[in-house]
Order: sequence, then C-alpha cells, then structure tokens
Amino acid sequence: MNNEHYVLELPGDQRRQLAIGWLWLGILALLASGVFSVLLVLSRTPGAQNVIPWIDFFHTALVVHVDLSVLVWFLAFAGVLWSINCTSRMMWLGWLSLVTASLGTLVMVLAPFVADGNPVMSNYIPMLQQTTFIAGLLIFAAGIGLLVVRAMFAIPLVGQYMQPVGSLRFGLNATAISVVMAFMAFAWSWMAMPPFLEGKPYYELLYWGGGHVLQFSYTLLMLIGWVWLASSSNVRIPVSPRVILLLFAVGLFAVFLVPPIYYSYGITSVEHVKLFTWLMRYGGSLATLPLAIALMYGLATSGPAGKEQRPLRAALLSSMLLFGFGGLIGFFIQGSNVIIPAHYHGSIVGVTLALMGVTYELLPRLGYRRPLPRLASWQPYLYGGGQLLHVLGLLWSGGYGVQRKVAGAQQGLQGIEQIAAMGLMGLGGLVSVIGGLVFIYAAIRVMTGPRQKQAAA
Repeated sequence: MNNEHYVLELPGDQRRQLAIGWLWLGILALLASGVFSVLLVLSRTPGAQNVIPWIDFFHTALVVHVDLSVLVWFLAFAGVLWSINCTSRMMWLGWLSLVTASLGTLVMVLAPFVADGNPVMSNYIPMLQQTTFIAGLLIFAAGIGLLVVRAMFAIPLVGQYMQPVGSLRFGLNATAISVVMAFMAFAWSWMAMPPFLEGKPYYELLYWGGGHVLQFSYTLLMLIGWVWLASSSNVRIPVSPRVILLLFAVGLFAVFLVPPIYYSYGITSVEHVKLFTWLMRYGGSLATLPLAIALMYGLATSGPAGKEQRPLRAALLSSMLLFGFGGLIGFFIQGSNVIIPAHYHGSIVGVTLALMGVTYELLPRLGYRRPLPRLASWQPYLYGGGQLLHVLGLLWSGGYGVQRKVAGAQQGLQGIEQIAAMGLMGLGGLVSVIGGLVFIYAAIRVMTGPRQKQAAA
C-alpha cells in the first residue's frame, strides 16, 4: 500500500505564506504560554510574588496559559492545515482572518497586565472577567470565524475515487464543519442563558456544549496528524483510504447529535450536562480506537524509521500513548478530583504531540531547514514522558481524593502517599515544560534561520 500519498502537496502561491503565518501564530502562542508558566511559578515564589501587584495573579496567569496552549495553538494549527487544503479562492479573507486572530491573541496576552484579572477557572475556556481579555477573546473568535468561513467556501473537491489525499481532505473538511458546530453551540448557549447567572456558573454553561464540540474538532485534527505522521515515517497503514475516510466520518457523526441535545434539554438541566459528558466519553472512541489499533499493527509490522523520519515516528508513538491513556482514564472519573485533569491532560497533550510531529514534517516543505534530527527525535519522548508522569501523579492523587482546581493547604495533602503522588505530578510537569520549550526552540530556530534555496513540494 502506497503510504507516501497520505500527505497534502503544498501549494506554491500565497496559500503557502498564509500557512506559514498561521504556524507563526501557533508557535508564538506556545512561547507566550511558556512565559506565563514561568510567571505562574514567580507568582508563588517568596519575594518575587511581592513584585507582582495584581490580585490572585497565579490563577490569572493560569487562565491565559491554558487558553494560549490549547485554544489558540490548536485552532491556529487548524489554520495551517486549512490554508494548505483550501483552493486559492477568497485569499483576502484568509489574510483578514489571520490578522484578526493575531490581534485578538495579542490583546489576551496583554490583558493580565492592564488590570486585575478576576479569573474564572471555567472548563474548556477559562476566563478573566475584565473588559480587555473578553475583547481579545471575541476578536480572536471573530478571526477563527472568518477562517472557518473561508475553509467552507474555498473547499476543495475530495475526488470521485477515494485516494489517500482525498481521505485527508475529507478529514480537514469534517474538522471545519465541527468548528462551525461549536460556534453554533456557543451561540445557542448564550441565547438560552438565564439572566440571573453570572461568574463561574455563567461561563460553565456558556462553554459546556461548544467546548465539548471543540474537543471533537481537536480529535479529528489529531487523527489526521496520526495518518500523516504514519505515512511520512514509513509506517505501513493496513487499511484502505476509504476506511480512513469512514473513520473520519464516524468521528464527525457525534457532532450532529449536538442540536438534538440542545433542542430536547435546556442548558441548565442535568440531562444537558450528562449527555455531553457521555457524548465525549463514548463518541470519540468510535473513530479513535479502530484507527489506533490499525496504526499500532502497522507500527509493529514496519521497519525502523530513517534518520529524518525518527522525529515523526517519535511524535506518533508519544501521541498515541498519551491520548489512549488519557481516554482510558476518562472512564474512571467519579466526583470532582484530580482524575479529571489527569484525563484531559493526557488527551490534550496527545493532540499537541501529533501537531508537533506534523510541524516537524511541514517545516522543510515550507522552505525551512529541517530541525536538528537528534533534538527533534527525543523532544516528543521528553515532552510526552513528562506528561505521562504528570498524569500518573494526578491519577494517583485522585485515588486519595485530592480535589481539582485547588492549591496549597486547600489540597489537603495529609499522608505521605498524597504528598508523593503530587510530587510525581510536579516532577512530570517540570520535565514536560522543558520538552515543550525544546519544541519551541527547535521550531523558532529554523523559522528565523536561513531558508532553503527551494522548498520541497
């Protein structure tokens, strides 16, 4: 089976530059997220914390850190792939969406330094209850909205016969539809919101439905990344393009259950909350599990990766391990303890690792020099291994009832087991941060360095 065609050809016109622009936005968002992770530490360090005059800067920095490393990074990378996938129609809209989203991101980054953050640790999109941050988030959302409009109107033909490239294009088109559905869910929740709600209850209900839909969008991006990385790292893919297209369609199917949920149950009902939880828990597995099994078989029956393919193979393996482990943990969630962040850290980092790997594959074809092979080969294992320790620590702590979204004495760490578990979590988090910084360094190093004479198509 000819796996090399599970890769989109890069266009030679402005679409290539537009894809580079979205990649820069994603990389810089990760860099800014890393800066805020440092500020998280400083805000709790004796002496240094007195230099920061804002109230509760720890949670303020945490909000921006999460939104940059998840919301902006994932959707910016969707912009990379959609720019490559789309036709050359409506290029002006593509550039307008990039400028708008970049402006919104910049405003969100500056928001914590303008005034007190008034952070709200809501699920999916944590918030700062201040005008500047909300304005930045809305501007960013407008940019992504324009991006999706272009992705829908400049949609390429999949092809009459389902070839490998056609299945990838279908997956990217399905991702765009999923993001559109997320926007519809956010709008529906906003219009149905009871007038007496405010603060955390308000944002929890506002983002609950659309936030779950965004998770399906991210998962589809990851599945596309898995196939792309497998193909590019000489992994035998033991299923046909038609089967892969069918799995992408199954991954999209759960999204179409969203309108009936909204129509049948109000956003404040217990059924509304539970149905989205079940949809995420079981719907995502319908496509992910079969594809993961197929790729694991392909990995087991394929030869070793070449020198230039090792970073891609490392990213694929790490992504599948973390996402699978995080998904498995999701079936054991009971109550509000740190098993919940163990679940979504595994899942989210699984997506991130896939996109990191695709970045390594795209850089030389976008006209940049190839990242240092040895550095890029062990970076996914460092980042993924750190997150695995982080997740194991959270899972262990959750078994002892350690609560989520609390810190310090509020965690109730009384026994040596609880302290050791959270210590493992902290060690894993530190290793993971180092792995993330290595990726940012590797990407920025080549993107600011000398270009290749001719980009590979």
